[in-house]
Amino acid sequence: MESESALATQNARPLPPTPPTTVPVELRSVAPGELKVIRRNGKVTSFDASKITVAITKAFLAVEGGSAAASRRIHDAVDELTDQVVKALLRRLPSGGTLHIEDVQDQVELGLMRSGHHKVARAYVLYREERARLRAEAAKEETRPDEDTALSVTFPDGTTRPLDRARMERLVREACRGLSGVDADWILTDAHRNLFDGVPESDVVPTLVMSARARIEQEPDYSYVAARLLLDIARREALSFIEGRHLEATQQEITELYPDYFARYIKHGAELELLSSELTRYDLPRLAQALKPERDLQFSYLGLQTLYDRYFIHSNGVRIELPQAFFMRVAMGLAINEVDRETRAIEFYDLLSSFDFMSSTPTLFNSGTLRPQLSSCYLTTVPDDLDGIYGAIKDNAMLSKFAGGLGNDWTQVRAMGAHIKGTNGKSQGVVPFLKVANDTAVAVNQGGKRKGAVCAYLETWHLDIEEFLELRKNTGDDRRRTHDMNTANWVPDLFMKRVAEEGDWTLFSPNDTPDLHDLTGTAFEERYRAYEEKADRGELQVFKRLPALQLWRKMLSMLFETGHPWIAFKDPCNIRYTNQHVGAVHSSNLCTEITLHTNDSEIAVCNLGSLNLSAHIGADGQLDVPKLKRTVGTALRMLDNVIDINYYSVPQARRSNLRHRPVGLGVMGFQDALYQLRIPYMSEAAIAFADRSMELVSYYAIKASTDLAEERGRYSTFQGSLWSRGILPHDAIALLEQARGGYLQLDRSFTLDWDDLRERVMTVGMRNSNVMAIAPTATISNICGVSQSIEPTYQNLFVKSNLSGEFTVVNPYLVQDLKRLDLWDSVMINDLKYFDGSVQNVERIPEDLKQLYATAFEIDARWLVEAGARRQKWIDQAQSLNLYMSEPSGKKLDTLYKLAWVRGLKTTYYLRSLGATHVEKSTAFDGKLNAVKTDPIDDALPRQAATEGKACLIDDPTCEACQ
Repeated sequence: MESESALATQNARPLPPTPPTTVPVELRSVAPGELKVIRRNGKVTSFDASKITVAITKAFLAVEGGSAAASRRIHDAVDELTDQVVKALLRRLPSGGTLHIEDVQDQVELGLMRSGHHKVARAYVLYREERARLRAEAAKEETRPDEDTALSVTFPDGTTRPLDRARMERLVREACRGLSGVDADWILTDAHRNLFDGVPESDVVPTLVMSARARIEQEPDYSYVAARLLLDIARREALSFIEGRHLEATQQEITELYPDYFARYIKHGAELELLSSELTRYDLPRLAQALKPERDLQFSYLGLQTLYDRYFIHSNGVRIELPQAFFMRVAMGLAINEVDRETRAIEFYDLLSSFDFMSSTPTLFNSGTLRPQLSSCYLTTVPDDLDGIYGAIKDNAMLSKFAGGLGNDWTQVRAMGAHIKGTNGKSQGVVPFLKVANDTAVAVNQGGKRKGAVCAYLETWHLDIEEFLELRKNTGDDRRRTHDMNTANWVPDLFMKRVAEEGDWTLFSPNDTPDLHDLTGTAFEERYRAYEEKADRGELQVFKRLPALQLWRKMLSMLFETGHPWIAFKDPCNIRYTNQHVGAVHSSNLCTEITLHTNDSEIAVCNLGSLNLSAHIGADGQLDVPKLKRTVGTALRMLDNVIDINYYSVPQARRSNLRHRPVGLGVMGFQDALYQLRIPYMSEAAIAFADRSMELVSYYAIKASTDLAEERGRYSTFQGSLWSRGILPHDAIALLEQARGGYLQLDRSFTLDWDDLRERVMTVGMRNSNVMAIAPTATISNICGVSQSIEPTYQNLFVKSNLSGEFTVVNPYLVQDLKRLDLWDSVMINDLKYFDGSVQNVERIPEDLKQLYATAFEIDARWLVEAGARRQKWIDQAQSLNLYMSEPSGKKLDTLYKLAWVRGLKTTYYLRSLGATHVEKSTAFDGKLNAVKTDPIDDALPRQAATEGKACLIDDPTCEACQ
């Protein structure tokens, strides 16, 4: 670093002597050589955290002086700021690397702003500007003809060659072509500044990528520039591997090379046993001509980096797939059993590569490979015997190995203290086995592609429910904790009624009440009361009675404190279940959108994919209904094909999937569609759009399944289903209303002619027992560059963390609107950073834009429930519905989850909250739920939890929902 100006800040008066400073212990661990800093003269030096400490101290002293009191304040602030800056730099380059002195200074400036030291930051910025001006003037006075001396690059074999500046410029200008607001010259200048003589050749293009991504916060189109530069790395890897020699190509050149590369890639992949040999039997020249290389350019940086890191087929760490080959490989795998499979593969490819629809992650991972495990979700019921319990845990391992998400129903396993006939002893309950299931999920991590993930479900009447609620706590006996496994309450309507009526609730061991597991609605209520009477007569020894409200409060308290267990409602899932004649729904899946029956001989399976709503908004600002119909028809065919192609690692899954053939078509990009329609999420218009869009998806999904039934035959258990009785998903609301007896308030309106479709379903039949489910789409929405699932925008400007690293995400719709009003400038960017991506406190922004761009924690969570209820009306399964609350309290959670039940929702997913530092700076709209501040003393939550904000925090890269 430059001692003269690296990070120092001065003003007109001379600086006082610098007091001794210490570097925090954790910063001393930064080993020399891990990070290198390029000085302005091009010299590369080792990173030294102590220089940051000294420089920040000088900046403070210049503003606050050097009194004893000030020195103490400065010392504490400097240590904290230095720590923040170094950690930020290490997050950017976790494996080491080089960064420019200006990058370090930018990070210091940002740290000063974020920590509220605005005067110091202002002086620091002014000093930097003055130093830059002086350097520019000095440069003009000096004539240095050798300034552009060629740098050399070092190749893997140790040889060096001159840096190919012409190719660098060609790549950057090609990447910027057709994009507004991006500056190719700036990228080239910044990249040259970060290169040094002898730089490894493999670091040259990544340096260009880093330069482009550094400007994403200023101009969202730089995300596309960074992606296009990343494509050069992918092209070089794939082409060189396939050709067996060093080969590279620009985007223009790859347009001609794609067909030949594609055919070679398929054959080479089969030879390496990475792809099924059946793919080589396609008419490869025909498929190659159908590829659309220009679609490589539609990726954002986050989307392409995600594909590159986690989805592309690779050999020994070398990616051999390019984006269009990837989409065609997936399409070929899905069309492999079609009669005219080339035509269908091209049809499927067009849908995927256009981002109109995207298959789920397991399908993208494994389609066309030797082990095509394409299904997303598996639901199991764990029996109440030792052999069955460990058999179920083994099934978890096998299913997780090939990228399946798991939902386990543990309600049948007897409770602690229950009698064990075989040993004449007492059971230790369900919790010790859950610990084993938790550790199995950790051990079997889906081949390193993503963490193994499982959710355990337990009904609310189970005697172990109170201990089950505490499984995710960080205190207590760790042998009875499951820190890596999700948990969910499977709540019967009778419990919610007892809560509303402030009645008592009785807990039982399932070996004493075995039929409660399969009963629902009024049948469950009658039998449950009979067991309570039996307990009152002394005929049951193992039970517990407590106020229902007490247990409800503990459920909400644990949900807030640990983020678990989630709350799902048993009766709506069963009473509205289309295939209830063949079994009961005992749980949902990992992400709470699948509601299928399970038993000892059947493991429920579901195959997922999501329609991109934002891609179906026409130029007239309305839903493009004909396009949506076409997309849904093709998507349903793709999902149905998965069932026959899929690799089943356990026989119970194969048996269940082939008998009932359920699929789950969902949606994503809901928030993007609202932006395009100029509709705030927190509005009646948004609820109406949720209703209308899902009605259309439901109508055409059901119709598509009848078309497939006409072509391929009904699913085998169709007769006796709700479908066969003419009861469509929205018709089944009447069944729930009848069972509830008054605890249901749900809009029943519709706009389409359902009578003809109902008649067609009854006469032709359905190919699939279930056709809809809205999954989280956390990763595939990144690929498509849209908001995930039905989620509101998290923040308008933030850094997203996932398994591929950290990415700046800026709301392009907001930027476009602010540019139109001539409000997008460096001050606005700093304001958004300071207010954590919120526009509510930025005075310059008009009120209508503040409403439109309200973020997740600024939206009253009840609007999310209301929109979810309108969707649930049309969905035969469920939806992954995250709920956001900036400052949760017991009263607000009580209101919210009761509303979810009364509105007929089947399930809820994560409760998201803000960390304490975000809460201090966030402001919601007056009078809205999130803005209410309730003293936690008089409600369900402990004071410590309410102030620390321990509910599930957003954007956790280790969390399955964030992947």
